Amino acid sequence: MSSRPLPDGEELRRLVDRAVAASFPERPYPERLWESMLYTAGSGGKRLRGSLVLMACAAAGGDWEKALPAAVAVELIHAYSLIHDDLPIMDDDDYRRGRPTNHRVYGPAIALLAGDALQARAFAVLTAVENGAPPQVQLAWVRELAEAAGAAGLVGGQVVDWESEAGRWEQEERGKVAGRLEFIHRHKTGSLLRAAARLGGVAAEAGEETLTRLGVYGSELGLAFQITDDLLDEVGDPAGTGKAVGRDRRRGKLTYVTLFGVEESREAARRAIERAKAAIEPLGEGARRLLELADQLVGRSR
Repeated sequence: MSSRPLPDGEELRRLVDRAVAASFPERPYPERLWESMLYTAGSGGKRLRGSLVLMACAAAGGDWEKALPAAVAVELIHAYSLIHDDLPIMDDDDYRRGRPTNHRVYGPAIALLAGDALQARAFAVLTAVENGAPPQVQLAWVRELAEAAGAAGLVGGQVVDWESEAGRWEQEERGKVAGRLEFIHRHKTGSLLRAAARLGGVAAEAGEETLTRLGVYGSELGLAFQITDDLLDEVGDPAGTGKAVGRDRRRGKLTYVTLFGVEESREAARRAIERAKAAIEPLGEGARRLLELADQLVGRSR
C-alpha cells in the first residue's frame, strides 16, 4: 500500500487535475492542436473517473499512487468523448462547464482531431515505460480501457443515444424503449465508470473476484449517475448545474425522466446505488470511500 493516505474530496480532485496537466508536453507542436486537447482535458470538472480509479485501487489493497497513469488515461478518454459529443454533427452544444465548447473556440476540424489525439494519448500514457507499471498491468489496462471506449462500450452507447433523439422512440413499445434506455446509460456512461473501477483494481493486481465486484460497482454507479443527470435536467437548479432546465424534454431526448417521470427515476437511481454498494461491501473497510462516493452521487438529485 501507499505510504501516503488517499487524499479526500477537493484535494483528490486537484491531485487528478495536476496529474492530467503533467501528462502534456511543455512545448508541443502543432501548438493549436495541443491547446485544443488541453482546453478540454485540463478544464477540471468533477474528475469522478480519475478519482474512482484511485479509490478502487486503495479499496483493493493497492498503492493508489501506482494507479495514477490509469487515472489520467480515463480522464483523457472522457475528455475526448466530451469534445466529440458537443460537435455540431452530434449534440451541437455551445457551452460546457460554463465556457464555450471546444469546437466553438478552435473550430470543428481541430476539435475533431483533438478528440482523436486525446484517445490515442490515453493509451500512450498507459504504456509509457516511465509510468513504472509491470507489463502485465499495462496490458490489462489497455484491454480494459479499449473495450470500454469502443463499440462495445462508450461509442456504442453514444450511437444508440443519437438514434433515440428527436422523439424517434415515442411510438415504440415501452418495454423495448426501457431496455434501449438502460443500454444507453450502461454503455455511454457506465462503461467508462466500470472501466475506471476495474483499472484501479488492476493497478492493485487484485484477483478476478475483486475485479468483478469493482466492475459491478462502476457499472451501477454509472447507471445511477446518468439517471441523476436526467433528473437534474428536469428539476435541477441552473445556477448549480450550468445547464438550462428541460432541455432534454424540448429536444425529444430519451431519458429516464421523459420515459418514467421524476419519482420513478429517483427510485431507479436509488436501486442502482444499492446494487453498487452491495457489490463492494465484502471488500470491508477498504471500500469505505467507494460507499461514501455512491451516497454522495445519489444525493445530487435531491
